[in-house]
Amino acid sequence: MNALTDIARALAAGSSDSLPSSLFGLPDQAPHERVLLAADPVTGLKAILAVHSTARGPAFGGCRFWSYDNELAALNDALRLSQGMSHKNALANLPFGGGKAVIIKPQGEFDRAALFAAFGRAVQSLDGAYITAEDVGTTTADMKGMMAHTQYVSGIPRDGAFGGDPSPKTAWGVFVSIDEGVKRVLGRESLDGVRVALQGLGAVGWHLAEFLHQAGAKLVVADVNGEKVARAVAELGAQAVGVGEILAADVDVVAPCALGATLNAVSIPALKARLIAGAANNQLATAADGDALQARGIAYLPDYLVNAGGIISVAREFRGEGEEAAVMAEVGQIRGRVAELLDRVKVSGLTPAREADAWARSLLVKPA
Repeated sequence: MNALTDIARALAAGSSDSLPSSLFGLPDQAPHERVLLAADPVTGLKAILAVHSTARGPAFGGCRFWSYDNELAALNDALRLSQGMSHKNALANLPFGGGKAVIIKPQGEFDRAALFAAFGRAVQSLDGAYITAEDVGTTTADMKGMMAHTQYVSGIPRDGAFGGDPSPKTAWGVFVSIDEGVKRVLGRESLDGVRVALQGLGAVGWHLAEFLHQAGAKLVVADVNGEKVARAVAELGAQAVGVGEILAADVDVVAPCALGATLNAVSIPALKARLIAGAANNQLATAADGDALQARGIAYLPDYLVNAGGIISVAREFRGEGEEAAVMAEVGQIRGRVAELLDRVKVSGLTPAREADAWARSLLVKPA
């Protein structure tokens, strides 16, 4: 069964609520330039490589390795993520377009190294139109193993050169965004005493928790991994709540750092925070959810604006320009873009999500 079969069966069953409106892209957006379905029966690989735009340069974005309910869900995720990468790379002023890959995690036992080797060959088949790196479910070891099969991969520890896990850089970009948002939205001079709810303590979420703790923030945390939560309580003085309670916690800021679509018609009415800024991709379930946040007086800093630190890091690594201080300084520029977005919405009257979309689309051209 493949993604097209999934769609046909869903249509035949009369259920289209979860279907993408088009195989080529998402509503109100430019169609994807290329979507590759790659399968390898020997390794069990089923991957979707989505190239949204190469207007600014080769499409650059990570690879997600995940257990999806079905192939259609994987396709929809790839389309949403790759479009977000176009916006992210444009706002970060990178000479790259947007793309993303998802690999459907095989059921049962499988040879991980062989599977990622097959994925590397699929990346290579696009002849540089798409460059990959880590994302949810993938590791630096996966990327390193792919180097024998494709040159279009980044996020790899390199002897004598900059490279490796980009998650601390992603976390730093989110941290400076929260810090700027707290100043501009909450009118607070620092993060000292500010209550922040962290949804997810994965690679990025944990680094973000450490940065916030060092700045004096009071943390409320939730994660499906109880050991991570216990560690945050012991080491960072965090308050633990259930995963179903974290978004509604009585805090100043919510930082979604798990999977997407958590800001939706169910969660938004229960929010108590006045500011949302986190590392998760595609936090809004729909564009209308951004409008709902605005109507409630909640400032939302779009994910692809604030979580660009990781792509900035792997892009510099790929270009051979990496140096820790320079990369951190470039990631720190996200603060200024957050400030600019908040200034823009005062003029346009749009929500931050819609203003950021318009701003990013205006930049989807070849850099000067």
